[in-house]
Amino acid sequence: MLKPRIIPTLLLQDGGLVKTTKFDHPRYIGDPINAVKIFNEKEADELVLIDIDASRLGKEPDYRLIERIANECRMPLSVGGGIKSLEQANKILGFGVEKVIVSSLLIENPEKITEMVNYLGSQSVVVCLDVKKTTFTKKYEFCIHNGRTKTGKYLDEVIEMATSLGAGEILINSIDLDGMMTGYDLDLIENVKKKLTVPITALGGAGSIEDLKSVISKFGVIGVAAGSLFIYKGKLKAVLINYPNRELKTNLYQ
Repeated sequence: MLKPRIIPTLLLQDGGLVKTTKFDHPRYIGDPINAVKIFNEKEADELVLIDIDASRLGKEPDYRLIERIANECRMPLSVGGGIKSLEQANKILGFGVEKVIVSSLLIENPEKITEMVNYLGSQSVVVCLDVKKTTFTKKYEFCIHNGRTKTGKYLDEVIEMATSLGAGEILINSIDLDGMMTGYDLDLIENVKKKLTVPITALGGAGSIEDLKSVISKFGVIGVAAGSLFIYKGKLKAVLINYPNRELKTNLYQ
């Protein structure tokens, strides 16, 4: 029986684990390998790992670090950041990574996504849509390069682009709610989910277990990802890697 997936999301910068707020003000959290070990112990469903600077700075993925993390990780692992070609994607999957995540490629070189899908299989290719609500029209605009570059393309168009290219999963991420811990944008998730037949994972805004449950209760079998929720503890945001135990997870599904 399929169940919702509860997915910690780790952000990398210069080889370290960081956490951002609205895609800005990265705060150093610690060693990503240590975080992975803790999530292993807590039996996380999946893990998402994203290098937030690689594409913006035109850098190659950090293959050595990805390989180390993949060797340590005992759960399905998805990796994004700086992946621009089939060769890069194939190399990363060769480390034991389950899925690669692409974003700016949707605008800069979309045919490369189809090339990855045709060779690796659609189940191995995730398109991440980082979106920000515009001030006046209140539409969701797709932004790339860690949110710093506006594309002039909006939600419906980029969903259609990603699915037509063969993406096997969509990761929808609210820039406005990143690190805010005030709850998910349920309207955004609904707008995306009703247009898709492929799996969707929602990211951005989780601050409590109740926030996870609100998404699962409304949308059913869905990926529910979070960063701050699984990294911080308390109002002062002390760093403490955490993840719901089996009992809490069972309650989320009810």
